[in-house]
Amino acid sequence: MTRWTYVRALPALIAAPLLSAMAPGDMSVAAFLARAASIERLGPLALATPQGNRLKGEVVAAGRRYKARIDAERRAGRKTTSCPPESGSLTPDQWLAHLRSYPVPVRKQVSVYSAFDALMKKRYPCPA
Repeated sequence: MTRWTYVRALPALIAAPLLSAMAPGDMSVAAFLARAASIERLGPLALATPQGNRLKGEVVAAGRRYKARIDAERRAGRKTTSCPPESGSLTPDQWLAHLRSYPVPVRKQVSVYSAFDALMKKRYPCPA
């Protein structure tokens, strides 16, 4: 390999650990919506694409992290931020509508996990 090849590969080598270090659910709302828009034209088949599978994985991972946190809070006897049922459903349209409700300027700062948590607070508030 020539020196030029190493120089060109350097940005990718530096970025790889940073990208792989992101936990599932840490993708920003802006990135999620941009990726969703790129496959939306496929309709229901979008979930069968690698990109659709990745997006679904982000939401599932955020849901698992959320449930683990809520379960831990309940076991510890602490008040939870929301009171969801043991099982429920969330359609892609409901999820996308929630993400689109964030103002464009803040979408880059909100993670999928934070958006999931906010949606659960809105859908399943705890009784007073």
